Amino acid sequence: MSQAEPHQGAHPHATSRRNACLALLSAATVGACASEGSHAREAAAKPLPPLPRAPMVLSTWNHGLPANLAALELLHGPGVTKSALDAVEAGCRVVELECPDMTVGLGSRPDRDGRVTLDAAVMVGDGRGGCVAFVQGVKHPISLARLVMERTPHVLLVGAGAEQFARECGVEVALPTLTPAAEAQWRAWLTEKKYAPKINIENHDTISMLALDAQGVMAAGSTTSGLAYKMHGRVGDSPILGAGIFVDAPIGGAICTGLGETVLRTLGAHLAVEAMRAGATPQEACEQAIDRVIAKNPHPENYQVGMLALDYHGLHGACAVQSGFTFALQTELHESPSRLR
Repeated sequence: MSQAEPHQGAHPHATSRRNACLALLSAATVGACASEGSHAREAAAKPLPPLPRAPMVLSTWNHGLPANLAALELLHGPGVTKSALDAVEAGCRVVELECPDMTVGLGSRPDRDGRVTLDAAVMVGDGRGGCVAFVQGVKHPISLARLVMERTPHVLLVGAGAEQFARECGVEVALPTLTPAAEAQWRAWLTEKKYAPKINIENHDTISMLALDAQGVMAAGSTTSGLAYKMHGRVGDSPILGAGIFVDAPIGGAICTGLGETVLRTLGAHLAVEAMRAGATPQEACEQAIDRVIAKNPHPENYQVGMLALDYHGLHGACAVQSGFTFALQTELHESPSRLR
């Protein structure tokens, strides 16, 4: 898949503003994509480029396109004061509100008990992070994760405690309900109760995002409903720093999507960042991390994991266990290389 425009109705931006954003980004995108392999090694050995620089946004799956557009609108233009963290939060909120794959936000498929439970995390390059897991009724878990980072001494809040904290911060926590579509699919699943997630759909379409702003600050975020029809109480990799997301200045960041258990067992995002610290390009780092996932988790034909990485020069990498993993770089959609054909 080479290029794709955001699907109509995915995110309601003003047309003129969107076109201006696209025009500003075209040159930056070409430059960012041009240097890989030996060129990436040369760039990694050089001092970081002078500030300000062209912002970069990288995110998982087709729904990364409207998410990226929302993020980039915050980061582009003269006098912009929004940060990479602001951009990640804004982009993830778009998908939390409208996710066609029913894998993010309150409209997602439930667990096997018919309850939608949500996980999210944010992290910035200085090591700060915030995470929430197993929350119900929270419209924007990504924003709640940021509040955990900025307003508490903790990193991870879960379940009823996280929901209580949300109310204390003025975040609305609704009574958990299923959408008609989610309820119909769940009731159909109940007839057999066969747990067989579909590759690249229920296995799994988390939105994870990396952003590098004009001041050279990087942030990562992830938000998801987890596996469809999972056991009640199951938490995957998305809200765990080092597993689903990781950022470490001045090295870079990595994000994951897919079957969370396989990523948790390998701390995939941390693994990729450490590979970059050892001298790997972002592309090589993703490949090494995916190879480790496959080595440590049997039967890779039955699961999917996608990995994205970004360094502070704006170079990116992507790799997946199986084909079909798409990702958004700036305003273009790409398909990742994979290890299994």
